Amino acid sequence: MLAGTALALAGLLSACQAEIDAQPQAQKPVTDKAAEKAVESTGSPYRSLKVDIAGISVGKPATPEEIAGWDIDVRPDGHGWPDGSGTPAQGEGLYDEKCASCHGTFGEGEGAWPKLAGGIGTIKTGSPEKTVGSYWPYASTLLDYVHRAMPFPSPHSLSWDEAWAISAYVLYLNEIITDEDFVLSKETFASVHMPNEDGFIPDMRPDTPQERCMKDCVDPSKIEIKVALLGYCSGAEDCIDNGASGKEKPDPAQLVGKKVYESACKLCHEGGLGGAPKLGDVDEWRKRAEKGMDTLIKHAIEGFQGEAGVMPPKGGQTQLSDEDVAAAVRYMVEQSQ
Repeated sequence: MLAGTALALAGLLSACQAEIDAQPQAQKPVTDKAAEKAVESTGSPYRSLKVDIAGISVGKPATPEEIAGWDIDVRPDGHGWPDGSGTPAQGEGLYDEKCASCHGTFGEGEGAWPKLAGGIGTIKTGSPEKTVGSYWPYASTLLDYVHRAMPFPSPHSLSWDEAWAISAYVLYLNEIITDEDFVLSKETFASVHMPNEDGFIPDMRPDTPQERCMKDCVDPSKIEIKVALLGYCSGAEDCIDNGASGKEKPDPAQLVGKKVYESACKLCHEGGLGGAPKLGDVDEWRKRAEKGMDTLIKHAIEGFQGEAGVMPPKGGQTQLSDEDVAAAVRYMVEQSQ
């Protein structure tokens, strides 16, 4: 298969080169004095090159419909503000239905899921509490994120009216909007100002202060990377009680499994969302355990289509390692016996 792909690519490159060679000399990239003349007349030292290979559509312009599918960002300057509207009163029921299970009834957060409300005035203190109201500089970020990524199990499922209404309600929870009948829309959006709007400055530093190593570099195999487990600890080893308290040392695998469950699996497996077996449901977990632990873990890692629903690969939490997923599966099975 790889050989066939390589041959196909080689054929494509050859066809492209033949097309280029077939063009008049003036159609090729020009340089020096010719380039200067081209820049004067067209603004570019290159002339457009049309490569039309049947069935490949090289160089095909994106249609307005194709662009619209990707151009969905909502910006503070007004770009992308969609039609539609919503009020806090309309958003309350939607929030309770689609958001409260993770973010709490009043935006206080549930388990590892972030808080959305409160903390205003804490950013400059020694214990900052970052929420939509206390930290985010623009309300447009809220509307953009709600429509683009929420609710967690089914992003892009909200209409713009629903996204407007939920955003309005979150702003209401933070007392940024105080009238439950305030109509949030692109006509009124600019009137909403966040408490931390002036708390950000442009960062002109490079992405990394490190320079590329060209000689005498560190052997990559000797680099030890410690990753905090989903934000719970400063290092993975800190998540485990070393027994210094005098209590019996807990099973490290079980602790990891519980942490992963709480942060990544609980949303679906606590309430049986999408047909997921509930934690503690002995019958459902026994049916799955009969297939063998290896099979159960394989399905959790790679994804599985069952009779009751779909298990996406790693539950959609692609940042988890295979070992994390395996630990969470073993934890759920042990807690459901």
